[in-house]
Amino acid sequence: QVQLVESGGGLVQPGGSLRLSCAASGSIFSIYAMGWYRQAPGQQRELVATISSGGRRNYADSVKGRFVISRDNAKNTVYLQMNSRNPEDTAVYYCNADVTTQDRRLTPERSWGQGTQVTVSS
Repeated sequence: QVQLVESGGGLVQPGGSLRLSCAASGSIFSIYAMGWYRQAPGQQRELVATISSGGRRNYADSVKGRFVISRDNAKNTVYLQMNSRNPEDTAVYYCNADVTTQDRRLTPERSWGQGTQVTVSS
C-alpha cells in the first residue's frame, strides 16, 4: 500500500506565501510524476501543477507565475509553494503521485492524498 498525506493548509491571508507538503509512504519502489489538484465547493477537481521525476513542471494558467511545485525525491515529498494567494485559490488541495511498489515495480498506480483545506481571506 502507498499512502500520501498532505499538510500545511489552513486559514491564511492573501499576498503572502504558504507551502503545502505531501509525503508518500509505504512499500515504494519508484515515484514518477507527482502533482497537485484542488477542488472548491460545487466545482470540479482541477489540475494545479505537476512535476515529472526529472523535474519538468507544468502549471494551470490560473496559477502560473504565482505557485511553484517542487519535489524532494529522497523524502518522497512534493511541495506546492503558494505565493500571492487570491480568494479564488480557496479549495481543498490534493496531491497525487504515480507510484510503483516493491511488489509491482513495472506497473505505476495513481495514488491520491486525502486533501488539505486552504482558505484565503483577509
